[in-house]
Amino acid sequence: MDAAGYTALTRQSGLMREMQVVANNIANLSTAGFRREGVIFAEHVAGMDEGPSLSMAHGNTRLVDLSQAGVSQTGGTYDLAIQGDGFFLIETADGQALTRAGAFTPSAAGELVTPDGNRLLDQGGAPVFIPPTARVVAVAQDGTVSADGQPVARLGLWGPTDPTALRHQSGTTFTAPELQPLDGGTMLQGFLENSNVEPVSEIARMIEVQRAYEMGQKFMDAEDARMRGVIQTLGK
Repeated sequence: MDAAGYTALTRQSGLMREMQVVANNIANLSTAGFRREGVIFAEHVAGMDEGPSLSMAHGNTRLVDLSQAGVSQTGGTYDLAIQGDGFFLIETADGQALTRAGAFTPSAAGELVTPDGNRLLDQGGAPVFIPPTARVVAVAQDGTVSADGQPVARLGLWGPTDPTALRHQSGTTFTAPELQPLDGGTMLQGFLENSNVEPVSEIARMIEVQRAYEMGQKFMDAEDARMRGVIQTLGK
């Protein structure tokens, strides 16, 4: 394969990854707390011993869209939505992680957990425990959790030290090398944040990426036919 073929192949590889990311976004249109992702393309230019330089595309980096989504009222005692910046801090099998999906439930031990069983952590990094005898549980906008009028925990909002270092772990869970507490966001009890995926723009992007991929495939097919023709001609 010549330089043109390698250049087209790297572009096709990046477009394939972008199609997978866009497809995942579309599949999570209705997933509470989901954050859409995009793919960042970079160009690497290398000098050649003879002739022009070689340009290679690179599309492995994913960027998480942190824009605010709308909220839906559920009335659930342990359903929480964030307005503004920040994530809930949870404890997973791989360590601390972040999520905007605020559908929590008390476990058998009385700790608030996600549907996957990951424990919700307070602003100090400790599990949030709800007394089993509590009849009324309230969560204030500043994250103060009260049981029958008595404060039992204080939830904090967290985020990555470097927003570009945020990585999608799975579902609605994200990780980052370094986390820090954030100010300015508020919490709403009895609400869940929707997915921030815009259906129309995402479907339009899928069509655009598919067309770009098809054009690249046609070029590679034509290049393959050209090289076969040259080999056959020289072989006579």
